[in-house]
Amino acid sequence: MKAITFNIEARDGTTARAISIDTLVIAGWTGRDTEAMEKHIRELEALGIRRPAYTPVFYRVAADRLGPAATMQVTGEESSGEAEFVLVKDGGEVYVGVASDHTDRQVETYGITVSKQMCDKPCANTLWRLSEVAGHWDELLLRSYATIDGERVLYQEGKVTAMRSPDDLLNEFARRGGDFVDGTAMLCGTLAAIGGIRPAQRFETVLEDPVLERTLRHAYEIETLPVVG
Repeated sequence: MKAITFNIEARDGTTARAISIDTLVIAGWTGRDTEAMEKHIRELEALGIRRPAYTPVFYRVAADRLGPAATMQVTGEESSGEAEFVLVKDGGEVYVGVASDHTDRQVETYGITVSKQMCDKPCANTLWRLSEVAGHWDELLLRSYATIDGERVLYQEGKVTAMRSPDDLLNEFARRGGDFVDGTAMLCGTLAAIGGIRPAQRFETVLEDPVLERTLRHAYEIETLPVVG
């Protein structure tokens, strides 16, 4: 069981809270536009990537992959990050954060579950109470920046409405036999990459709440390890 000390940023102030994460779930194919999602699934099938058994789908990943480290190591040049909002449950309450579902894209072509396990999932060390943003959830903005060949570029940007809402996702998780209990964290889907998916030397994730005028963010450096055989 991995304990992460998060800062809980609330309307009445910020407090530190150690949360033990023993279950990590990566929710995939979480788009609200099911027709667009089906079109993308067919495009991937044409490239040899197997369609998911159902949507949304919930991949299990080792819990110690999640953490607020500022650096990560990956094998080869085929991995990339993607900004996602993350749900964390502790003490009977659900919190919201931001993380990167960093994934090995080469492995993804033949094993999505394995590709998710290949890389760490860097996250911000600050969370919000879901109850404080639920009333204006659809106003939240998700974006990422990638530093590629020394240039920082906008990599993703859009509202969280591109993905299913937290309640919808958790209901689907329960319908598939999941139990979102204390100690569970779930990454909840992402946006299309502006200019296409590509590796970077640095990746930044941002979740913005324009109503309460606050922002969650996390950045990490990527060290690429050589492939020698």
